[in-house]
Amino acid sequence: MIQWLKFTVMTALLVMTAKVSLAQGTETYEQPPINYSATQPHDALGPVQTRLAEGKLKLTGSGKEIVRSLLGELHIPVESQLLVFSKTSLQRQHIRPDHPRTLYFSDTCYVGWLPSGLVEVTTIDPLLGPIFYSFNPNADAPRFVRDNECLSCHGGTFVRGIPGIFVRSVFTDAQGEPLLRFGSEVVDFRTPFANRWAGWYVTGKHGTALHRGNVVASDNNGDLVVDLKRGANITDLSRFFETKSYLASGSDIVALLVFEHQLAMQNTLTRASQDCRRMLAYQKNLQHDLKESVTEELTYDSVKRVFEGAAKDVVDDLLFKGEARLPQGLEGDAAFQTAFQTGARRDRDGRSLKDFRLQGHLFQNRCSYLIYTESFLALPEALKRKVYRRLINALHPTNPDPQYAYLGEEERARITSILQQTHPEFRQALEQ
Repeated sequence: MIQWLKFTVMTALLVMTAKVSLAQGTETYEQPPINYSATQPHDALGPVQTRLAEGKLKLTGSGKEIVRSLLGELHIPVESQLLVFSKTSLQRQHIRPDHPRTLYFSDTCYVGWLPSGLVEVTTIDPLLGPIFYSFNPNADAPRFVRDNECLSCHGGTFVRGIPGIFVRSVFTDAQGEPLLRFGSEVVDFRTPFANRWAGWYVTGKHGTALHRGNVVASDNNGDLVVDLKRGANITDLSRFFETKSYLASGSDIVALLVFEHQLAMQNTLTRASQDCRRMLAYQKNLQHDLKESVTEELTYDSVKRVFEGAAKDVVDDLLFKGEARLPQGLEGDAAFQTAFQTGARRDRDGRSLKDFRLQGHLFQNRCSYLIYTESFLALPEALKRKVYRRLINALHPTNPDPQYAYLGEEERARITSILQQTHPEFRQALEQ
């Protein structure tokens, strides 16, 4: 009888919550316990805003000078520059193949900029996920403004249920207008190489394989007309636009690959965190209504299932499950690789999770470096326990979880060594 009552109450609460959400027309992340827009973020831009308000920092000069200063404040390498020419973002009316938008990134922060346009900043709050800001360098008193209009795409159309960050591959015409009748693909590390980077500039070598970058297309009575070979193995973009207007001259192929993994991994962490925090709040409310002891331990099967699914998703992405094979002959800019690896955590043998392979797959040791970030470390404790347990099973030296059989014995040993020596929580979980 008690179990039947619990099931009935739980079902009623879930149905009622869904109806309220639909009636209000609000995303779940705008409701308790997340309260995305109503919550003050704790992110990398906070100290910058404080210094600006106190007059200790001044972002002045040309847009180019302001962006360079901001990248320094946020510890984002200029070498991470990416260039996109499809009209698919906030400043779409100003974006063209001869006037692309730039993106720069670190492990936890992103800056977008268009010469003569706005500066856009996306930071990662460990609980809220990505926070979107805009900065008008031409304003009388320029300041960073939280810009939730971005959520129309970054929290609704292309990423469901969470505020998210993503990359699209979409063919464009000579003006940068997307040719949507020929499809649009949200790209991550599982996307086949041949489907990537339509609407983007790409510098670097990739052998005989073709991608969709560096070219414009046209619609000939319903047929897509595009010559992908014209965009292959490009190392100099000066014939496309005036590169001196930007902080760097390229849009590195390896930086793009890193960027796409990072966005997918971050979205998975945001979703896992928010889904599990929502279920913990649901469990506490139900325990209160049923006059049970309120606990952080996972009690109900419905809650446990959400946590198990979230742990699987996190470990799948951490270990690059389903990663698309990369072509032979992949070569990027050494300057980006050096900047990306600066400060990487290394074991006694000098190995890190940021070591590149660039043959078949991106990294030498396929466990995401985002395991060190606050987004991972701030996951609910009950979820992290499940993640560590699944990760340890996947990396077992002699009897690994067969779902991760693509990781060979030597690679599992390297990853375990790196994590054991550089990640205190993993080391503690391993010893338990």
